[in-house]
Amino acid sequence: MTANTRSRNRALVRYILLPMIFLTVALLGGLRIDVETKAFLFYPPPLITLIFSVMVMLLFVRGRAVEIRAWLGSDLPALTNVSHALTLVTLYFATAQAFNTVLPERGLLKALFCFFFAWTLWNNYFSKFDVRSLLLSMAVLFGTAFFLKHMFLASLFAPGGGWAKKIAGFFLEVGTLGTIDSQTFAPATGYISFFTLLLYVAGLVLLTPRPEPEEDARALVRSYRDLPPLEQMAVREAIAGPQPSAALEAREPQKRLDTVEVTGELVTDMPSEETLVTRKPDA
Repeated sequence: MTANTRSRNRALVRYILLPMIFLTVALLGGLRIDVETKAFLFYPPPLITLIFSVMVMLLFVRGRAVEIRAWLGSDLPALTNVSHALTLVTLYFATAQAFNTVLPERGLLKALFCFFFAWTLWNNYFSKFDVRSLLLSMAVLFGTAFFLKHMFLASLFAPGGGWAKKIAGFFLEVGTLGTIDSQTFAPATGYISFFTLLLYVAGLVLLTPRPEPEEDARALVRSYRDLPPLEQMAVREAIAGPQPSAALEAREPQKRLDTVEVTGELVTDMPSEETLVTRKPDA
């Protein structure tokens, strides 16, 4: 594959595919199907989902999933800046609608889900992660919310069913003093939500931190600067190898035996050591 082909494919993804994916998510995120009339219902994103979307966008910037200076800059043409800005706007509204599709419409369940989302996103601000960990965290977050709403709660509050489900629903309402209220929709709503979340995660995977890939040397230096100090030291040691001073310190000290020549004269008139010890002073 030539360089021109790669550049053309990246342009198609950046200018056509990504905006189409995020616009589709923004349109399908609020779509519901009535359980009785089978009519299409559209729920606009609540205010809380717009706030969650702002928090997610800040996480993308913090985790370097989106580098704002690379997407929007004075050195880029005006049309390129406009196109990049529209792509980021579609990403923002797609994120809000991704929360909307897994958020209950009313009642205590909606408050519990909002607390769950807010707590998870707030904790991510104090965690160290890379782009892959951030995308995995978002996929797990939306997957858990989808299971709770469209599989567990939908089957619990669905009309009909056996005695076990009715008894479980009764005790749940009694235990929460009747504050648990979930609006039921047609089963096709769950399929639409699943397809919406799948498209959203695919768009996040296709979204690159920079519109154009940077050179390998600059990418390596930037990745090195993002590492903690201890990991930077480990990288320097791995590149430079063991230092000579460290190698000398690691060796055991060797003992050197030097030959010493002793010279002197024999004095016969000096008293011996025993005489000096046993002699008494004269009175």
